[in-house]
Amino acid sequence: MFTATALSFFVAGIALVLAMPGPTNTLLAAAGLRQGFARSARLTGAELAGYLVSITVWGRFLSQAAQILPWLPTAVRIASSLYIAYLAWRMWRAAHAVPSAAQQVIGLRTLFTATLLNPKGILFASTIFPPAAFASLSGYALCMAIFSALLVPIGLAWVLFGATLGGEKLKWIDPARMQRAASIVLGAFSVTVAWSVFK
Repeated sequence: MFTATALSFFVAGIALVLAMPGPTNTLLAAAGLRQGFARSARLTGAELAGYLVSITVWGRFLSQAAQILPWLPTAVRIASSLYIAYLAWRMWRAAHAVPSAAQQVIGLRTLFTATLLNPKGILFASTIFPPAAFASLSGYALCMAIFSALLVPIGLAWVLFGATLGGEKLKWIDPARMQRAASIVLGAFSVTVAWSVFK
C-alpha cells in the first residue's frame, strides 16, 4: 500500500500536524498543568477517539463525493495547503500560551468534543491519509494503526509539557523561538502539500 517515500510522507505529516499547537494540544497541556501527568494521561484516549471519528467521517464523505465531483480532492488538498500556510503565519505572529489557570477540570468529554471539531481532522482525511485508507478495511486498519501509534506519545508529550511547565526544568526554553521554528517547519510542510497536488 505504501512505498517508502509515501510512508515517510505519511508518518512525517501525521507527526507534524499532531505536534503543532492547537485547541486539543492546548487542552492537553492545560490539563497536565492543572491536574498533573498521572490524572491527565488518560485524556489521550479521548483525543484518539475524537480523531478516529472525525477522520473516518470526513474520509468516507470525501471518497464518496469524489466519485461525483472528481475535482473535489484536489480542491480540498489545495485548501488544506493554504490552511497549513495560514497556521504557520499565525504561529509566527503570535505565541499561544498554555492557559495557566483553567477554571474547571478538563475531562474526557471536553477533550473528545474539542478533537472532534478540530480542523486537523479534515486535514488528515483529505491530505495526509491516502485515498486507499478509505477504500478497503485493511488499508483503513493499517493507516489508523500508524496514526494511533503516533498520536499516543505525542499527546502524552503535550500533557507532560503542561505538567512540567511550572517547574524549573523548562525555564531555559524560549517559547517564542520554539514557536517560530515550528512555524517554519509547518510552512515547509505546506509547500510540500502544494507540490504533491501539482507535480
